[in-house]
Amino acid sequence: MREVKAPARPGLERRVFLAGSIEMGLAELWQERVVRALSRGGDVIVLNPRRDDWDDSWDQAADDPRFFEQVSWELDMLEAADIVVMYLAPDTRSPVSLLELGLYARSGKLRVCCPRGFWRRGNVEMVCQRFHIPLYESLEELTEGLRASL
Repeated sequence: MREVKAPARPGLERRVFLAGSIEMGLAELWQERVVRALSRGGDVIVLNPRRDDWDDSWDQAADDPRFFEQVSWELDMLEAADIVVMYLAPDTRSPVSLLELGLYARSGKLRVCCPRGFWRRGNVEMVCQRFHIPLYESLEELTEGLRASL
């Protein structure tokens, strides 16, 4: 339960989902950098799919209850988010993130950071151009743009 007293306005927080490279724990902890940048202002709820207790021995199948719980949470939170921040790290493949890029390209929610060196950067550029998705070269540029829009 959360009590809200005047003059607070409940439910006006912006929800930001952190989509992008995780690579089963191989990608850098870029989500921490975004969380730190967003902690300096505004009513923002950050939805971070990176689990502290992730176990890569989980079967990547819908009938594994732990995997089902994780992916269901991600899909629910992507839908609930006002903004979906996506970081595609160089040296990763990020197939699930590319799937999410396709799912949300027309949503108006996406803000994408795809530095040079990402293996499918050209495709990402084309999708961002086609659907007018802001595309950033670095996490710093992304977080500056995000803070300005919040």
